[in-house]
Amino acid sequence: MLQQFGFTQYESQIYQALVTIDQPLDATGIVKRSGVPRTKVYEVLHRLLEKGLIFESTMEKKRLYIALPLESVIEKLKIDFESNIKKLKETKIKQTPIDDRVWSFKEDQTIRSSLKDLLNQAESSIFISGWEDDLVHFLSLLEIKYQQGIDVNIHVIGDMNTNIPNVSTLIPDEHHETLERSRILIVDEEEMVFAGVEDDEWYAIRTKSRSLVKFFTEFFYHDVALTEITRKYRDTVMNDEAIREVLLKLRY
Repeated sequence: MLQQFGFTQYESQIYQALVTIDQPLDATGIVKRSGVPRTKVYEVLHRLLEKGLIFESTMEKKRLYIALPLESVIEKLKIDFESNIKKLKETKIKQTPIDDRVWSFKEDQTIRSSLKDLLNQAESSIFISGWEDDLVHFLSLLEIKYQQGIDVNIHVIGDMNTNIPNVSTLIPDEHHETLERSRILIVDEEEMVFAGVEDDEWYAIRTKSRSLVKFFTEFFYHDVALTEITRKYRDTVMNDEAIREVLLKLRY
């Protein structure tokens, strides 16, 4: 009766024995009506109790059992089936492994296209760092993403006008003439692009490597921290030659 719904043969035999008689049965009566061996009957009764298909009562030190009405069992099976279907739908059948490969590429326009492609994919957060004359090419897209509710964080070298509030600005002077050109973009804390100049040519990497994404996210905050320290304590830092030399060796 119940085997086609995932119950064992013994569970089905005991339930059928109880549901087809209009009176409670003890273990002995169940053994006689169901054909389930006495050595197994209590184990099977316990499982049916756990599954909510039978009721148990004790009278005069004797345990008696009755079946959940068939209509109620049908309703229960429907609800359980729908619940299992819902859980199945919510289960990811196939988990895509993280691609931690590092892809390298070069050429300025190719790098800019890659940055725009990654920005368009952003769903929750953006961390971007670079020089103002570079970042201005992405500003309209960054502002659109900000208006969409995405957390946009910018570190810029040079003055930038934008309605995005989370902007850390470093205004370079003669002390920063050795600053290197670079771009960092981290999206959703999952994927990043880092680009820099070597021998007057742009080179870049793009990756989803967790360790590299984490490293460059911390590097972004490192740049922001240096900018804020320089801004807040500028006179002290720049008037102390030893501190100035150490600070300027750190890359923004």
